[in-house]
This record gives sequence, C-alpha cells and structure tokens, in this order.
Amino acid sequence: MKIDADEKELLESVERGEWKSAGGGKRERTRYARYAKATFRKDRRLNIRLSSKDLEAIQKRALADGLPYQTLIASLLPSTQPGASKRSEERSTAPRWARVATELAVAQRSSISNA
Repeated sequence: MKIDADEKELLESVERGEWKSAGGGKRERTRYARYAKATFRKDRRLNIRLSSKDLEAIQKRALADGLPYQTLIASLLPSTQPGASKRSEERSTAPRWARVATELAVAQRSSISNA
C-alpha cells in the first residue's frame, strides 16, 4: 500500500510511541456501536427535501461529530433512541424536534459567521 509523506510521518510517530490514548475508548466504541446497530435496522427508505443551507448545516455538524450525516439524522429521530417506544407514550416528541431545529439554526449561523 502506498502512503504519502504526511501519512508516513504519522505512521513513524505512532511507531515511536509518541501517541497516547485520549481515554474514553470504551464509551466511544459503545456510542458508535449503537449508531451501527441503528444503521443496520433500517427497512424502509425515506426521501425528504431540505434547503441547501439546512443540509450543509447538518453535514457540518456530522463532520464535527465524526459521523455520516445520514447517521446523525437517524440518531436524532426519537424511534432510534433507546427506550423510545416507552418515552413516546409518556410525552410528545415535539420538544426534542424544537431543540434539534434550534441546534441546526445555531450551527448554521456560526458557519455563516465563520465564513
């Protein structure tokens, strides 16, 4: 496998032991395992139309979180959350969607101001 100069430098640095674990590895693996399980449980397709600005904001947030944007969207849906069926009986999901919309609007505003 060919690697470029930057990759070679990084590999050599790792081999010299200059890198340490940031910790939280088990917690992160558990988190991403949940995302993977949610990804594989899909049995229907949904097509939605979004404004370019909203999609860009979602994609930027997903990039910052280290996730594919489709996985981020799926993770925000109440039915993909642990215990969702019980929670949906207990309360409306509207407040969650309000928070999601607010977070996306804030991300969009910050991306515009940083441009």
